[in-house]
Amino acid sequence: MFLFNQSLPPSAKAHLESQFTFMSELSKQLFTSVQRINDLNISIAQSVLQDTLHSTREVASAQNPYEAISIAAGQVQPAAERLRAYQQQLTNIAANTQVDMAKTAEVHVPATSRTATALADEVARRANEEAQKATQRQKATIDKLAAPIGKPDAGKGTTANVH
Repeated sequence: MFLFNQSLPPSAKAHLESQFTFMSELSKQLFTSVQRINDLNISIAQSVLQDTLHSTREVASAQNPYEAISIAAGQVQPAAERLRAYQQQLTNIAANTQVDMAKTAEVHVPATSRTATALADEVARRANEEAQKATQRQKATIDKLAAPIGKPDAGKGTTANVH
């Protein structure tokens, strides 16, 4: 997976994999939603283009300006209905996306939380072990430094004995 794969503790690997799976699922759902919106936009664009061409032909074949205005005015209601239907379909896509993402979170968040807890426990355990080792090293260093001060060297007298 990664070059440093061997240096990661199992809890970190599990947490990264859990998060990767969760984010992958969310990404797939978002991509699917964007694809649905794109399909809807293409469909509505084709519909609007066809209706516009049809309306333009009707207006162009009108016998007088009043008939042309009447034909154009008659297209307002169908256009408004198409817009309402488009908005409803967008709302449905958004609602379905929200439901899908909530379901994904419901499935993946508990596992991700468990792996995060395991990782935090591992980090705390290792930090505690390292703190204990550091304390032992400091104590050993202090003992080594204090040992020559407290013990006089053999064969040498103290300054009190010299006088």
